[in-house]
Amino acid sequence: MKIIYMGTPDFAVKPLEALKEAGYEMLLAVTQPDKPKNRGKKTEPTPVKQAALALGIPVAQPETLRNAPEFLQTLSRLEPDLIVVAAYGKILPEEILRLPRFGCINIHASLLPRLRGAAPIQRAILEGDKTTGVTIMQMEKGLDTGDMLAEEELVIGSMDAQQLHDALSELGAGLLLKTLPQIQDGTVVRVPQDESLATYAQMITKETGRMDFSQNAEALERQVRALRPWPGAYAFYKGVMMKVKQASVVYQSAAREPGTILKIDEEGMQVACGRYVLNVQSLQFPGKKAMSPYAYSRGNDLQTGEVLKTEESQA
Repeated sequence: MKIIYMGTPDFAVKPLEALKEAGYEMLLAVTQPDKPKNRGKKTEPTPVKQAALALGIPVAQPETLRNAPEFLQTLSRLEPDLIVVAAYGKILPEEILRLPRFGCINIHASLLPRLRGAAPIQRAILEGDKTTGVTIMQMEKGLDTGDMLAEEELVIGSMDAQQLHDALSELGAGLLLKTLPQIQDGTVVRVPQDESLATYAQMITKETGRMDFSQNAEALERQVRALRPWPGAYAFYKGVMMKVKQASVVYQSAAREPGTILKIDEEGMQVACGRYVLNVQSLQFPGKKAMSPYAYSRGNDLQTGEVLKTEESQA
C-alpha cells in the first residue's frame, strides 16, 4: 500500500514511525511550514518533518491546501492508495479527500463522536472523563464527522495531558497498523457516528488556565493536570501570577472564602475551594524555579490567610 502521511506535532510522530517500520511505502510526509519557536524566535522544523527526514521520507510543507493546483498535482502524480492524517492542523479540501483509492483516514485522540475538534486530550481530563481513546476515522467534509473504522479505549487515571498525549500517540500507532490490512482487503467495517452523542473539544488557550477557586477542588486538580505542560493552571497571589504545577484534593470542608490559603507545610499549601480543599504541591512564580510551597515560603512572601485570586487586578 502506497501512503501519503499528513501530520505536524509530536502526536503524529509515532504513527509515522510505525508505518515506516511496518514496511509501508511512504511516498511523502506533508506537514505545516516551519515556524519561529520559543523566546529566540528561531525557526524550527515540525516534529513530523524531523522524523520524516530521519526516516528518509520526502517532505512537503505547503502554505495552503486550498486553491493550490501545483500541490494537488504533486499528490496526484504520486498515486497514493491512502492518505493517513494525524493532527495535521488544517482541513483537507474535497479534492484531496477524493484523491486516494481508499480515501483519507484520520487518527483522532478521542472515542468519537465524543470530543471532536482541536483539543480532545486536554478536554477529556478537564471534563472528568474516566476513559478516552483513539478512533481511526474515514475522513469527509465535516470536522471529525466521518465513519469510524476502529477505536480503542484507554483509562485516564491520574495522567496529565503530556502523559495522556504520549499514551494515545502510541495507542494510535498500534491501532493504525491493525486497521490498514482491513482497509486494504475490504473487510473494514464502517460505523456511522451518532450525531446525538457528539461533543466538541474547544481549543485550549492561555485563558483556559485561569483558576477559579469557587469551583470544586476536584475540577481544579483536573485543570492542573489537563493543562500541564501548556498553558499551565494559574492564579494570582497579591497581583503576581502563580502557576500551579502539581496538586491533589483534600476531601474536607473549608468554611473560608474560596482561594484562602489555609495552611502551608511540608505536605503542600492547602487552599479553600467551593467544595473541598486543593493541596498545591508544586508552584512557580515568575523568574523562579518550580518548587514546593513550603520551600518557597521559607525565603519569599507566601502566607496563610492570604486569598488567591482569579484576576491580576482583584483586590
